[in-house]
Amino acid sequence: MMLESEKRGEGVERVELIALGTLPGVGGATLRRLLSRFGSLHAILAAGEGELRATPRIGPRTARAIRCADLERAAGLLRTLEKAGIQVLTWEDAGYPAGLRTLPDAPPLLFARGRLLPGDDCAAAIVGTRASSARGRSAAAALAGALAQRGITIVSGLAIGIDTAAHRGALDAGGRTLAVLGCGLRRLGSHANAELAARIAGQGAVVSEWHPDSEPTPSRLVARDRVISGLSRWVIVVESGEAGGSMRTAAFAGRQGRVLAALPGTPGADALLAAGAVQLEWPACDVDALAELIRGTRAQRVPAGVEQLGMWGPHTIIIASPKL
Repeated sequence: MMLESEKRGEGVERVELIALGTLPGVGGATLRRLLSRFGSLHAILAAGEGELRATPRIGPRTARAIRCADLERAAGLLRTLEKAGIQVLTWEDAGYPAGLRTLPDAPPLLFARGRLLPGDDCAAAIVGTRASSARGRSAAAALAGALAQRGITIVSGLAIGIDTAAHRGALDAGGRTLAVLGCGLRRLGSHANAELAARIAGQGAVVSEWHPDSEPTPSRLVARDRVISGLSRWVIVVESGEAGGSMRTAAFAGRQGRVLAALPGTPGADALLAAGAVQLEWPACDVDALAELIRGTRAQRVPAGVEQLGMWGPHTIIIASPKL
């Protein structure tokens, strides 16, 4: 007699994860709590509303959404996305990015247009303000291009300004770049950088954790920032005000144990440097040395040749290199 898990098979579990992972209110941390309580995706979907609400931080709206999860619709979505050339990666897939996998709030799903490769684990995020200067955009493009030529994948958020310059710099250098969205992939047609996104998909990947039809919202943009840093070994802030997406990404980098760096000259970047971030001077930066440091860095581990200088964020060491 076949076990229930054998009858259901890997494909069914994949559909179950898509059904749950695309529900509003069911992110990575929530799904981990549910799995800890119920033991399997199948058991979560079979649970009653009262059982679900007994799980910490599961409210009535989320419980009802889980009870209404539609496996047939999830299976249909998977088929439609595969036909459209959109890859769906789950926690369980070998191709799921290694840098994200260990995060407590890692997205259960990643939707990708383009290809994520194992070498993308060696990545640096280059981020900054939308209200950027010509000098800042030039520095972002040149630094991204120089690192991309040395095999470092460049990660950013596809916003206008510094993000756009970083993506274009990597592409123009013939390197790889990943764009992380705060909306669904099927909303790219109305995105200000839709043309750039198509180019990125041909030379890297455009990724989102959200249902492909999701509109951008402030909360989704905040969540995007943690994925940008989570995909990266280093986060480099080129220009930033005292608040905004770049500073959120820097804060996530601290919580995740990533190395934080900044170019001096804007209020946010200068504040990060004062807190102990790595200072990069452009164009005086030794890019070969920087690329080697990025390659030698692992999350929560200090690379060789780097000394501790201070703290940034709870329980996180920020490091700076005397070489740079």
